[in-house]
Amino acid sequence: MSEVRTKAALAKQAAATLNRMTTEQKNDALLRMADALIADQNEILAANERDLARGEENGTSPSLLDRLKLTPDRIAGIADGLREVVALPDPVGDLLESFDRPNGMHIEKRRVPIGVVGMIYEARPNVTVDAAGLCLKTGNAVVLRGGSAAIDSNRAIVETLRKALASTALPPDSLQIIEDPNRSSVDEMLKLNGLLDVVIPRGGAALIQNVVQNATVPVIETGAGICHTYIDDTADYAMAEAIALNAKVQRPSVCNSMETLLVHEAFAKRHLSALADSFRAKSVELRGDSATRNLVPWSNSATDEDFATEYNDYILNVKVVSGLDEALDHIRRFGTMHSECIVTETKENAERFLQEVDAAAVYHNVSTRFTDGFEFGFGAEIGISTQKLHARGPMGLPALTSTKFIVTGNGQVRG
Repeated sequence: MSEVRTKAALAKQAAATLNRMTTEQKNDALLRMADALIADQNEILAANERDLARGEENGTSPSLLDRLKLTPDRIAGIADGLREVVALPDPVGDLLESFDRPNGMHIEKRRVPIGVVGMIYEARPNVTVDAAGLCLKTGNAVVLRGGSAAIDSNRAIVETLRKALASTALPPDSLQIIEDPNRSSVDEMLKLNGLLDVVIPRGGAALIQNVVQNATVPVIETGAGICHTYIDDTADYAMAEAIALNAKVQRPSVCNSMETLLVHEAFAKRHLSALADSFRAKSVELRGDSATRNLVPWSNSATDEDFATEYNDYILNVKVVSGLDEALDHIRRFGTMHSECIVTETKENAERFLQEVDAAAVYHNVSTRFTDGFEFGFGAEIGISTQKLHARGPMGLPALTSTKFIVTGNGQVRG
């Protein structure tokens, strides 16, 4: 058998054992995994340096190198993420409903593990640990297929985590990594019905669309983030500037960063020039419509292709709009149902925006950068779902469970 099928079969077998694990056993495993990451950080950092060097040689962009880079502080943060997952309630076994039927049957609906999760992602070594921790806490085995750019880092991390699992009640085979860098390994994972219960892609638009369009295994779509901030005419300038800058430059390489700024024409006349200078001071290239370029002559021209692009870089589209209706129309056309923000002091406009924008997370006077499992109090996240079934938004522990009806009686038969 191929590497993909062999490792998926091992994970499937391990999932049956995981289903019997107690919360205490799972938490013990996660704590040992966290400690092992710190103990083995020198080996992990050395592997990461090889990935970074290869990325620089291949001309990888600075923003993607930032996603790839590990440091002692980042490894400590990743380990802390596992410890935060330990502190969260275990959703497995939660009673969601309980009722009796007239014939005496007692029916309960409880959370159960999904089974085996396939995770396909790009140059984010932290996702390796986040996915492992969340899946194991919820009793799921996981098959990881990271991007070739992070192959050495991911291999070293999984070796450390599996070594830690060997000292616990959890089977090490519940955590697998596909080392084959060829795209054919992804294509094979997408067809592993019967071995994988769900596939979760996490990365750029091309990766996600490939998975969504070609998988026969069920998919939870984590979407690309073309996120917008709309500054209304009544917005407080200081607040608007702080939110917009944070949404773009705090970490532009991630999916909840802002890609397009929509500005009410009245606000733009008063403040867009100063706001643009603030972005220029942060080395952000502006691409604007004609109204923007009239007010900010040094900005470049924005096309429909620009408005439909997730840059993950220091590039920002700017469009001057006549008001809320035009802003909503633009978001409906170009948004990816990820995260959208309105900055306004007008309650009615805020309420309309929050009600009418179709996105996983909508914000009033808050940066879109908060669409994150940690910031929402979920611990680590396995991704941000932009679909509507079965999970939406930052996916923490409950999103990695399914449900089971448990029916008990005393001999009832159906007539």
